Amino acid sequence: MSLSDYFENVKGMGILATADSDGMVDLAIYAKPHVIDDTAVAFVMQEKLTHQNLKSNPHAAYMFVERGDGYKGRRLYLTKLREETNTSLVEKFRKEQPEICSSRDDSNKYLVHFQVDNVWPLVGNKK
Repeated sequence: MSLSDYFENVKGMGILATADSDGMVDLAIYAKPHVIDDTAVAFVMQEKLTHQNLKSNPHAAYMFVERGDGYKGRRLYLTKLREETNTSLVEKFRKEQPEICSSRDDSNKYLVHFQVDNVWPLVGNKK
C-alpha cells in the first residue's frame, strides 16, 4: 500500500521525534503527514521546539500508531529537505487539520518537507 493510500485510509495517532545538535530529543504529537509522493512528506509546524531542532539537525522520525487493538502502524525515518513559511499551501493544509492548527492562531507556520529515508512497521525490524 502506498504512503498516500495508507494515510488517507487508516486512523490513528502520530508522534514526531527530533533532536537538537547536542542530541537532546523531543517528542510531539503530530497529525498525519501530507504525502507528496512515496519518497517525500510534509508537516505543518509552528515555531516550537520541533521546528527549532530541525534547524540544527535535519533528521527526524515519525511514528504512526493505528487505532484499534494490537500494535499496528508505521515508522518513517526522515531527512528535512526544505521549508516554506506562511504560504497559501501552508494555509490549505492548516484548514485540513483545524484541531492541530487553530484559525485563531496567527503565529508563523511552516510547511516542512522531508525525504522519506525508510518506512518500517510499528513493531519489528524492516519490512
